[in-house]
Amino acid sequence: MGHFVPHTDAEIAEMLAFLGLSSTEDLFATVPEALRLAGGLAMAPGLSEPDVAAEMGRLAAVNAVFPQLVCFAGGGVYDHEVPAATRSLTFRSEFVTAYTPYQPEVAQGVLQMLFEYQTMVARLAGLEVANASLYDGASALVEGVNLAVAASGRSTVWLSRGVNPSWRSVLETFSAGTGHELVDVALVDGVTAWPADGQVGAVVVQYPNYLGCLEDLGEARRAADRAGALLVVVSDPVSTGLLRSPGSFGADVVVGEGQPFGTPMSFGGPLLGLFACRMSHIRRLPGRLVGETVDVEGRTAYVTTLRTREQDIRREKASSNVCTNQTLIAVACAIQLSWLGTGGLRELALRCARGTRYTRHALLGIDGVAPLVGAPTLREFAVRTPVPAATVVERMADEGFLAGVALSDEFGGGLLVAVTERRTRAEIDQYAAAFEKVVR
Repeated sequence: MGHFVPHTDAEIAEMLAFLGLSSTEDLFATVPEALRLAGGLAMAPGLSEPDVAAEMGRLAAVNAVFPQLVCFAGGGVYDHEVPAATRSLTFRSEFVTAYTPYQPEVAQGVLQMLFEYQTMVARLAGLEVANASLYDGASALVEGVNLAVAASGRSTVWLSRGVNPSWRSVLETFSAGTGHELVDVALVDGVTAWPADGQVGAVVVQYPNYLGCLEDLGEARRAADRAGALLVVVSDPVSTGLLRSPGSFGADVVVGEGQPFGTPMSFGGPLLGLFACRMSHIRRLPGRLVGETVDVEGRTAYVTTLRTREQDIRREKASSNVCTNQTLIAVACAIQLSWLGTGGLRELALRCARGTRYTRHALLGIDGVAPLVGAPTLREFAVRTPVPAATVVERMADEGFLAGVALSDEFGGGLLVAVTERRTRAEIDQYAAAFEKVVR
């Protein structure tokens, strides 16, 4: 179809026939009925463009959007501070309108930033090498599993139910095409209960997991060794400010979401996939890799390296066909991590942990609110509520708060609450007071 955009009835009919659909209603069948607009917008015909824009703005203003609500929601995307220095440097024209790294002679600044980014991600992961980023954490997980399956020669994957369910869904979609067999491993009181035996290619665990609980990575490593598998860890990069790196526990691949460093919350993106692995797997590393070398005059220079891999020249044998990265978002991440430094990252994680402890204590003091699980948590936690969690979220929005994420029945319901360094004691106290009001 190329860039064909249908306008006439005949063109629309042609498009529907190509898609195997009988009507335009079929085209939008995946949109829930409750979200569809019946009868069109009540707007006078022939309005000018400014008038239409003004009316659409008025309608949009009816929504309560994130900046108007104090955020206690997490589950993969978090309300962290993006300082002015990070914003200013990230949006310099040298980065925003940069040349492609395939032209290293005119892209040295960007390539150096990506090299520094890789260095910092590798240090966070506790592994030897990191790539120049992937699209988001979910796609990084897919690539991590692809690498592990290719390296082990086994297509069965033990996948902890503590991994973000949205990420698991993406992995399931990709696995339908690759033929990977995903075996869900249940949680017991908030942490993964690994099978005693089996032969698998990858063991996947999240640390801390989706419920905020601290998994035992040593036990995950032992499970991987028993199964002859590679250990893939989905790591929260903020938590590494306080926790040992996954690599120190023996992780083979570490993936994660880099949004907390320099990228504000938005409407589902842009995001940033973190990816690191052991040096022994560098030939299977997906995406771009920036290396340091010297030019003909002996000066330090940066280039994309190891480009002659299967994903570029023998695609039918490749474990990955990703050949690109999130350059600008990775640059923002590198700037933010440089701004924080080692001490700043520890302080960031500590402030999140202290805020989480204070908030959890406040909520558990409310009649009818109880812990969902008993495992220790760090900067995110789940509670049972006396009224459905979805109702709590809806009512709390009227009180000026994004209360959290309503958990599905897979986790036994409940509410997932996240606290970042941006939340003040006054905001937490107000949140708890509103919470008590809406659950009565």
